[in-house]
Amino acid sequence: MTSDARRVIIVGCGRVGGMVAEALLEQGDDVTILDTNQEHFRRLREHARLHMVAADGTSVETLRSVNAGGAEVFIALAAADTTNALAAQTAHVLFRVPRVVCRINDPQRRDMYGRLGLRAVSSSRVVADLVLGVMGEEE
Repeated sequence: MTSDARRVIIVGCGRVGGMVAEALLEQGDDVTILDTNQEHFRRLREHARLHMVAADGTSVETLRSVNAGGAEVFIALAAADTTNALAAQTAHVLFRVPRVVCRINDPQRRDMYGRLGLRAVSSSRVVADLVLGVMGEEE
């Protein structure tokens, strides 16, 4: 890990999690990605700064085993809002990770998670905004 590299933990190695991991690796970050389905890791290329762990990212024991307390960034990108919220809240409260980002599919929950101190991104809201933006573009 280079001196300016961040330690990043990602929960969820679906399409979005895989894309975020690849982008962070290209930026020089050290990435640990957790997913309960080991097959999902096939999306990723082998990389010296990539650590793939087949485990539950909501488990305190799992997060302790990957040294979540030493991470600078924690990103919850699993498919389920409840998984993301629990993993992000655990990283924020128990492990005191300074920057926690949580994907929330339900835009109505986004503000609630924000009040809990989580940076929440509503993927549904982002896609809706993009579609409306494209509709408004002139050809």
